Amino acid sequence: MVDEHDRMLPIANVGRIMKQILPPTAKISKEARETMQECASEFISFVTGEASEKCHKENRKTLNGDDICWALASLGFDDHSSAVVRYLNKFREFERERTAASSSVASKAPASQINEDDDETFR
Repeated sequence: MVDEHDRMLPIANVGRIMKQILPPTAKISKEARETMQECASEFISFVTGEASEKCHKENRKTLNGDDICWALASLGFDDHSSAVVRYLNKFREFERERTAASSSVASKAPASQINEDDDETFR
């Protein structure tokens, strides 16, 4: 059986996120952090469950970002869904550029340099 606290977001991370939006002098009670932890964890579970059901109906085992966006819209969180879609598209573009840049750098490096770098790891 899974312990309820194992399904929760780490309380330190929740507190850190809460502090980012508040003035530096603001204090956050333990009860406030725990309440936000429960709410955020429940929300994530709710959305993920909806996305998981969609994957199950489509005989897929892997849940992806598009499934999360669909679930948000399906559950009536259209504003959040459109924001997450924009973020997901920017993230994918960043990853494509990063992959292209790293493969470009690797293809330009002389083989002797690559081998020397690899040998460094094993020394």
